[in-house]
Amino acid sequence: MQYKRIIFVLSIICVTFACAKGEDNDGQREEMVGGKEYITGVEMPDSVVFCDKTYHFDDEDMYERMDRELISFKYNHMTSILIYKKFPRYGERIKKILKENGVPEDFVYLAVIESNFNENARSGVGAGGFWQFMESTAKLYGLEVSETVDERYDIDKATAAACNYFKESYDKFGDWMAVAASYNAGMGRINSFMTKQHETDAMKLWMTTETSRYLYRILAAKTFIEEPWRFDYYINEDDRYHEIETREIEVKCSISSLQDWAIEHDASYRELKILNRWLTKSNLENKKGKIYKIKLNAKQK
Repeated sequence: MQYKRIIFVLSIICVTFACAKGEDNDGQREEMVGGKEYITGVEMPDSVVFCDKTYHFDDEDMYERMDRELISFKYNHMTSILIYKKFPRYGERIKKILKENGVPEDFVYLAVIESNFNENARSGVGAGGFWQFMESTAKLYGLEVSETVDERYDIDKATAAACNYFKESYDKFGDWMAVAASYNAGMGRINSFMTKQHETDAMKLWMTTETSRYLYRILAAKTFIEEPWRFDYYINEDDRYHEIETREIEVKCSISSLQDWAIEHDASYRELKILNRWLTKSNLENKKGKIYKIKLNAKQK
């Protein structure tokens, strides 16, 4: 009896301690107030700067829209953590290309919300790559989509193509947030919204739910990457994924077997496919003698 009484007392102490500190449920921080659990939200930033323009959330509707997207990043744990960990590998690379093409580096956050940095991203309607180009749009902006090549999955080329769209849209609207909105809805639709509503500020337009959320999600993505502590995310820098050091080999002819080609160049087929996701088959057709650059790990076998 004495033994059972001791076990009972210890169990009460354990339960009391757990309630006092809060339980961790799938990464969601729960706290106890008056014996009841509640899930914490995200501390709203006073403002977010996007492309040198400051956006505040003192308007009730803007506050609630931003709050929704912040909460989405906080509690979509696996996706958010992977985005944050992959950012040094892909985000910094994309920012460099944006800068070289005269596009604000903040447009990297469009790639974040378009694809979540999923290397094999493909939508239900066929949009592919980090920038989610449809095949027809990809070809319009100079990307090859053929039997054995899909340059929507070449991060460098796809980002450069996206830059061409952004600059074309900026020439039309003269506002980077409107450019972002047009990437989701199309230039024609955004122009129609502005004309009919007599409004030039994209954030003040009444748009489809998807496009409206798109703008706030961009701002939330930037907040998440720059201030993860607001979301109770604390990830060591050493645990993030950084760029892989590579070497490039120029190819001007067809390759009948990429497996054999990889071995000939002191690499594995798996390595080749990981670093060149734009190579969609096990061969490369190149009847026109186009120059392709195939990346392999800098550290040879």
